[in-house]
Amino acid sequence: MEGQNVAIEWREAEGQASRFPAFAAELVRLNADVIVAAVNPAIEAARTATKTIPIVMVNPSDPVGTGFIRSLARPGGNVTGLTYRTPEAVPKRLQLLKETIPRLSRVAVLWDATEPVRRRQVEEAERAAPKVGVHLQVLEVRSPADLEGAFAAMTRERAGAVLVEASAMLAGNRARVAELAVKSRLPTIGWFGPIADAGFLMGFGPNLREQYRRAAYFVDRILKGAAPADLPVEQPTTFELIINLKTAKALGIPIPPSVLLQADRVIEQ
Repeated sequence: MEGQNVAIEWREAEGQASRFPAFAAELVRLNADVIVAAVNPAIEAARTATKTIPIVMVNPSDPVGTGFIRSLARPGGNVTGLTYRTPEAVPKRLQLLKETIPRLSRVAVLWDATEPVRRRQVEEAERAAPKVGVHLQVLEVRSPADLEGAFAAMTRERAGAVLVEASAMLAGNRARVAELAVKSRLPTIGWFGPIADAGFLMGFGPNLREQYRRAAYFVDRILKGAAPADLPVEQPTTFELIINLKTAKALGIPIPPSVLLQADRVIEQ
């Protein structure tokens, strides 16, 4: 119960990953018993700041590839938690775009090159594209200032839709991405369901609410004496699809009933 047997120190970077190292150092100075870190830059900052305070990670794209842990089964070190990455999610997003727009032939993939490990998700899209029947236009961005140019390039190359890969920067600027997509007349799908609330046409991915709830299990185990090295990292088990019909109307895209039936939630207003 917060204020009685637990005190929580919140730090929010507001989409500015450069703030994470200072936040992590501050939490170490406060002698936190456990640090919960979400997204790759926050986890990396926490790992750099301490090798002794337990870290529960939420939403890393590839914790083994980034070196956060040794393996999912035996993480080692002071980091454990949950991973966001699952190889089935990216192909499913491409398939949803194709089901929604049957004539779709070219998809732009927008990713943040300041988080190089995200390239693996682009590679998953590249492997899945031929099976879905689409060609990809891969576009790197490194800051919000790059977004407008990226969408201009999509228009020039006649992309028919946009697949946006996760990153701290793109999450912090999701409303701007959605605005540019509608302005460019491009349907967009993002990496988790609630991104549709920002104006994306669709969002599909692991249920982040459930991941954060599950993080409490790891915190509880650690506070009761378990070592992070002995707690296997968990992969997502629940996924959600959210569709924004307001965006679909603005784009003039009818959502097929077969796609609507897959939705966990539909935004109508």
